[in-house]
Amino acid sequence: MALSIFSPSVSGLNAQSHALETVSTNLANISTTGYKSAETMFYSLLGSQPLVKSNSSGLSSSRVDIDGVGYYDRTSITRAGTISATGNPFDVAIEAGDNAFFVVKNSLNQTYYSRAGDFTTRSENGTTYLINSSGYYVQGFAANEDGTFASDLSNLTIQYPDKIPAVPTSQMEISANVPADVDNSSYGLTFYGENNQEKTVNMLFQKAEGQNNVWNVTFNMEGGTVTTAEPLEVVFDEKGGILSPKTFDVSVTWPDGTASTVAMDISHMTQYAGSSEIVNVSQDGRVGGDYQYSYIDSGGVIQSKYTNGETLASGKLALVGFSAPENLIPISGTLFEVSNDVGESFFVVDSTTNDNTAFRSESLEGSNVDPSKEFSNLIVVQRAYNLNGTAFTTANEMTQTVVNLKT
Repeated sequence: MALSIFSPSVSGLNAQSHALETVSTNLANISTTGYKSAETMFYSLLGSQPLVKSNSSGLSSSRVDIDGVGYYDRTSITRAGTISATGNPFDVAIEAGDNAFFVVKNSLNQTYYSRAGDFTTRSENGTTYLINSSGYYVQGFAANEDGTFASDLSNLTIQYPDKIPAVPTSQMEISANVPADVDNSSYGLTFYGENNQEKTVNMLFQKAEGQNNVWNVTFNMEGGTVTTAEPLEVVFDEKGGILSPKTFDVSVTWPDGTASTVAMDISHMTQYAGSSEIVNVSQDGRVGGDYQYSYIDSGGVIQSKYTNGETLASGKLALVGFSAPENLIPISGTLFEVSNDVGESFFVVDSTTNDNTAFRSESLEGSNVDPSKEFSNLIVVQRAYNLNGTAFTTANEMTQTVVNLKT
């Protein structure tokens, strides 16, 4: 009796042992951020090449000998896990679709891809880098001074000044209504000076005596002065729209003696009966601010927050997709590398993408392991393993019978 009768059951035991390892690994990583579950797949191991055979009855067969079973693993790369809030400012989950991956590099400059956004920081030689849980450098686009981002990928760093300086007000645009049925209205405007000064400037409209739709406008500021080059007379038309002047300059003398000029735009002001409430005021001034904390926003931008409400960007996360992402090679449950079968790569989020829904900040994508499916697989694997063991035992008994016949 040929010893080959053991081969199918041995290959089955090996395959089911591996399948059990796969199920166990999935269950062990049920709480691992960004983990992608794997499934063991099976295929027949062919023996001899197809031949036309004749049995004792003279009947022929072209059936290929099957010598057992082989196996391979298939990873559910494009099936997303559930996203949950964490409250960590550097945690970020991908909302831009299943075919989108963070890019990370190790110290050897080798590139990997991942869905796990559990990022943190590490300081090296005075530079603070954004890294993943494996200590790899997160890739993205560095921020430029003009508010744009560099076009080339690089290790993302978190850079910010401890303080940002005050910016004096140089231009202001006002949208508000001057009630036509009253004699005067006042509007409180906030002006900023170069020495971190912040003052409320009252802009007073007084109806010109004996004239319709004409108002004399003056300004006052506690401790300082706000003046125009000549007496300011604002005129509205019969429909409530402003006629003149739509723009003008005011000169500001601050309590500390410094001076500045502010270009005023009141072209959106109206004159109707009713409220004098300010609709909107926009300007370019601000007080200085102290650094508070850094975080990643929903657009993937690393921001630093200051006490004056301003933010400064350090960089922006990149997301990459592939023509066939299911062919990425798993390095671990959360890291993948490219193969020749992934096709073309492309940016899902690049330096010019303006999408505040591409990421979910302070959140993480969990494992995509389905516990009920894994426990079902566990039962099937155990039964298959036992059956292969029974087959091996039977083959062993048959072999022993042959041996006994010779004695």
